[in-house]
Amino acid sequence: MKFIVSSSQLLKQLQVLGGVINSNNTLPILDNFLLELSENQLKISASDLETTMSSVVNVESDSEGSIAVSARLLLDTLKTFPDQPLTFKTEGDNTIEISSDQGKYDMAYFGGDEFPKAVSLPAPSKTVVPAHILGTAISKTIFAAGNDDLRPVMSGVFFQFSSQSLTFVATDAHKLVKYSRTDVTADQTAEFIMPKKPLNLLKGVLSGSESDVTIEYNDANAKFTFDNMVLVCRLIDGKYPNYEAVIPKENPNKLTVDRASFLNSVRRVSIFSSKTTHQIRLKMAGTELNISAEDLDFANKAHERLSCDYQGDDMQIGFNSRFLSEMLNNLSSNEILIEMSLPNRAGILTPIDGTDEGEQITMLVMPVMLNN
Repeated sequence: MKFIVSSSQLLKQLQVLGGVINSNNTLPILDNFLLELSENQLKISASDLETTMSSVVNVESDSEGSIAVSARLLLDTLKTFPDQPLTFKTEGDNTIEISSDQGKYDMAYFGGDEFPKAVSLPAPSKTVVPAHILGTAISKTIFAAGNDDLRPVMSGVFFQFSSQSLTFVATDAHKLVKYSRTDVTADQTAEFIMPKKPLNLLKGVLSGSESDVTIEYNDANAKFTFDNMVLVCRLIDGKYPNYEAVIPKENPNKLTVDRASFLNSVRRVSIFSSKTTHQIRLKMAGTELNISAEDLDFANKAHERLSCDYQGDDMQIGFNSRFLSEMLNNLSSNEILIEMSLPNRAGILTPIDGTDEGEQITMLVMPVMLNN
């Protein structure tokens, strides 16, 4: 097989697909990219058995065939070229020759039939979501997913599709994010849990895309198709916890505050908090919000005052400053509303402005016990 391709175009696709490849694979063949050539199209795939991602690049060729070549070697080589056409040509002794303006390079290849095939989804359900909406949904939720191997269902993002809305939820039991869209719907109701790794790959490629993403899914796998890319991954098996039951409904204490100033205050004050608990204290009274932290081990403490709009009983509540900053950082509104009921019940953060029509974001953060 022989083909001519632009070096920068090929590198761009390979860098995206390279994210699929694990640093320590069980099967040596998974350290390779699969290149499948048919006429003027080169399909490149990468897999770790759980996730397979492929993209199509236009090339000049009149031959066909499939080979697997070392991902590391190919990526390292392409990174050093300025943009130029490269000629790839297989030689008889299982080597492929790459010719550039500068010279020639030979690398070994394996037969393409050794590479594991991507899973096919017989008779899947299907939903179409605009790329920018799916990209936003992933980036708004994925940071809240857990890392606990003992609770695998919480290490992914829960997709809930219905004829009224699409909802995406992530939680690690300390924080929870629910992102829903009523302007995009599905034909039939469906629920599945997507692992983090494929979502991070999607987040990277969806950010600049204008197209629609076709999501096909069954009980075990999901397939995302858009532009010239296809991603197939295994879903996390199990039942997602009933997240609606965790969100407190009655929250009489409402605090409205400027997001940027609140985030900066939390960041500054948290430098003085205990390095084990990261605890900061919020004290609300009238139009004043007091944020404080102290680290008794080192006699460090900090205290800041912010003006705010607060309606409710005077109260004090403690939060983990890392969770709070992460959430504030992931919102883009100018002002946020924090609703609370008691110092031992979760606080709910919602943006007041800056959301699209049909877009709803609810973030929940569990309090930490204050030692008075």
